[in-house]
Amino acid sequence: LGVDAPVVARGLDGTGAIDPPPFEEPDTVGWFGSGTKPGAAGAALFVGHVDTETRPAVFYGLSAARPGAKVLVTRTDGSVAEFTVDDVQVFPREEFDATKVYGPREPGRAELRLITCGGTFDRATGAYTANVVVSAYLTG
Repeated sequence: LGVDAPVVARGLDGTGAIDPPPFEEPDTVGWFGSGTKPGAAGAALFVGHVDTETRPAVFYGLSAARPGAKVLVTRTDGSVAEFTVDDVQVFPREEFDATKVYGPREPGRAELRLITCGGTFDRATGAYTANVVVSAYLTG
């Protein structure tokens, strides 16, 4: 996907969504630190900004991911977990299904979700109208 970025542990924001890295760190990926570790059974959750007021951010090209693409995650022990993209979906904000997005698709399988903003930018609310979600599974 062409992304080579530092990953920092993040928690939940006031609405219960994964808190992305600060806007001042647009090239950083946030990992839900209280959740699944990459390569362990379950869905490891990564979030990143699509853009800033002046330029593209770390997950700008995420919507261009295609099934079969590889995602490599370097873990804290230095080992690399390889994931293969299964699908790319866009979820309108008003229809966001946390269980479907955050939950594993197959029990016991190691999965990965890469999540960013998508749809159109609504200047009135200052937010995007959807989320882009890339789902992948451990292959190496």
